[in-house]
Amino acid sequence: MLEIKKTIFLLLLVSGVFLGGFFLGESSVVCEICPPENIDFSVFWQTWNVLEEKFVEPGKLNVQEMIYGAITGMVKTLGDPYTTFLNPEDTKKFKEDIEGIFEGVGMEIGMKEGELLIIAPLEGTPAQKAGLLPGDKILKIEDTFTKDITIDEAVTLIRGPKGTEVTLTILREGWEKPKEFTIRRGVIEIPSLKWEMKEDDIAYLKLYHFSGKAFSDFKKAAIEILDSPAQKIILDLRNNPGGYLEVAQDIAGWFLKRGQIVAIEDFGGDMDKKEYKARGNERFLNYPVVVLINQGSASGSEILAAALRDNRGVKIIGESSFGKGSVQELEELREGSSLKVTVANWLTPKGELITDVGLEPDIKIEMTTEDYEQERDPQLDKAIEVIKEL
Repeated sequence: MLEIKKTIFLLLLVSGVFLGGFFLGESSVVCEICPPENIDFSVFWQTWNVLEEKFVEPGKLNVQEMIYGAITGMVKTLGDPYTTFLNPEDTKKFKEDIEGIFEGVGMEIGMKEGELLIIAPLEGTPAQKAGLLPGDKILKIEDTFTKDITIDEAVTLIRGPKGTEVTLTILREGWEKPKEFTIRRGVIEIPSLKWEMKEDDIAYLKLYHFSGKAFSDFKKAAIEILDSPAQKIILDLRNNPGGYLEVAQDIAGWFLKRGQIVAIEDFGGDMDKKEYKARGNERFLNYPVVVLINQGSASGSEILAAALRDNRGVKIIGESSFGKGSVQELEELREGSSLKVTVANWLTPKGELITDVGLEPDIKIEMTTEDYEQERDPQLDKAIEVIKEL
């Protein structure tokens, strides 16, 4: 999910390392990146000096790691799980995630009310095959409790080389006690989408995420749908954790009139809001559409679903979405490190907040554990029933 474009599920970097930009001369001190004059760093430097002078194991004093730790602690005080400092190693992993190919278990995670949750196990991954579901709470990763952990710290603990294993302690709604899932990591290559015909004239299009290649894959599928007998479209955004805003915006342009609002970026305070508008070819404008969402629908998928609902009155079927509506930007810092920072919130075209709220379906159909185990899909069945009447 590298954008140095705006992402949905992802982020900005700011300033530089305040410990790093000093050059001592014979009679002067030059500050390359200076802190504000009214900020007193004396306690910080006093602590640093005490550690250097008195810590019982001086060999453990790694200057670079101490600097990274100080920055991490500063960012954590903001209390935003999506604003995080990434050291060079974590930055590399993050860029791999954006490209959609990495090693791990294959799931999107997030924080809600201080709890680490599975947003969505990704299609065909070890996480999905192990039976993990959207909304599952991750209580422990191996022996590490997840209370007060950041998302990026959790990702680091869960990720690992293919063939190795990780044990997650999971609590699911309806369970009396947690269960352990031991998952063998693999190489994760996330597909963008799939589509097939349902009944005689219904195209069923499932979007797994909005990665860099997702729009080119969508265009190819869209042309195939236009050349097929399909007259109606079921757009399945379940377990779609988001991705690039631009991809969701471009896909929306196939379903909306050019210039209709896809999303609104709210920077808070007195700053002007920014509107993102449909800019596509309108080829599916006259196709009846219904949308499927669930707890694993987040960020870009919530924006796309809301855009179709608010502009066209498209019915949304399924379960309440995750509620990931904050805007992050990614900016690279020195020496390969980076910072993800929340800069705004997404609003629906009607001005409704998504963050921590999510979207409520027009027709609520819940999936049970038995439905998953027996591969039943009452949500899709309902979508077919509804669209046949349109």
